[in-house]
Amino acid sequence: MNKRSIEALADQPLEGMRALVRVDFNVPIKDGTVADRTRIRAALPTIRWLRDRGTRVVLLSHLGRPKGKPDPRFSLRPVAAALELELGMPITFIDDPTSDEAVRTTRRMKRGEVALAENTRFFPGEEQNDPALAARFAALGDLYVNDAFASAHRGHASTEAVAHLLKPAVAGRLMARELTYLGGALREPARPFLTVLGGAKISGKIDVIENLLPLTDRILIGGAMACTFFAAMGLEVGKSLVEPDRIGVARQLLERAGGKLILPEGAVIAQQLASDTPLRSVPRDAIPAGWAMYDIDERTRDDFAAHIAGAKTIVWNGPMGVFETPPFDAGTLAVARALGSATAAGAVTIVGGGDSAAALAAAGLVDTVTHVSTGGGAALKFLEGKTLPGVAALDDL
Repeated sequence: MNKRSIEALADQPLEGMRALVRVDFNVPIKDGTVADRTRIRAALPTIRWLRDRGTRVVLLSHLGRPKGKPDPRFSLRPVAAALELELGMPITFIDDPTSDEAVRTTRRMKRGEVALAENTRFFPGEEQNDPALAARFAALGDLYVNDAFASAHRGHASTEAVAHLLKPAVAGRLMARELTYLGGALREPARPFLTVLGGAKISGKIDVIENLLPLTDRILIGGAMACTFFAAMGLEVGKSLVEPDRIGVARQLLERAGGKLILPEGAVIAQQLASDTPLRSVPRDAIPAGWAMYDIDERTRDDFAAHIAGAKTIVWNGPMGVFETPPFDAGTLAVARALGSATAAGAVTIVGGGDSAAALAAAGLVDTVTHVSTGGGAALKFLEGKTLPGVAALDDL
């Protein structure tokens, strides 16, 4: 999607204008404090860019699922405190962004000041993409910036409807980076183009596989979703997680793939999921009854690493095993390290958010890849070839 970004506004007179910025501050709150500021920090480049040009920055975000009414557990006040620490300046908090007083507050702000409005989901109509609510949000700004890629797959009042009412409507620096890397991977990838897919269920990745089959050179399949493919091949899978209603789809994908789908050669299996349980590595056709696959085996790790080393563009979405429970994290870590090595060798490596990003962060390997997406669900929708409402509503180049 070729969309205008804030960089396109660099030569325009922005000083004194109110920039309404949709950010993704859906962060974990523990004991009234933000437990992880990663998403706040991700928005700082856009906020600073706007401040440097003398705009008055008004931030919108959701937090959790308060069901359309105020709930103190989901207030953004703790986020405002964390943002103050990150920016080193006081933040104005707007309790009711739909009020006339909120509009007056934004007009009284000095150039370079920043305000954060209360949770957009406290207000009926946000999740219904209500134009009336969007109009109240739009009254807080003179231009609109969407920097919340993680929410771009949802057509909400603060992500979609408001972009039609407030112009220009452009992508923030984080959003633009997401579109550059994910969009570039799908439009003009350097080849060989490799996709690595994992996770528990094939049902969540069917559309991704369908969309990528004609575009990618190889798709490596790991995680429990591989077991549904094993079942489609007529293999015994023991107690492994299998989606019986997706076996037919898996069989069709295997038939259509023409060798593009690469499945694990073997599995790390156990009788129960626990760190101290006895485990074995077996070929994929030797999983016994009463045992379940919880990771890819060493032979597969080496095979996948070799495929990754030979690729020029790699997109990874989904862990190779139950990485939260060592030692079943070995396959996921092997893929993460292989991506780091490929990046160092000149490949473009993109991690599609969610569990893959969490595994990368836990291993301290985030800085070894080209791009880590901030939006698991949005990244999946993008890879499925679906339209993201929050992106489609922005101004075209």
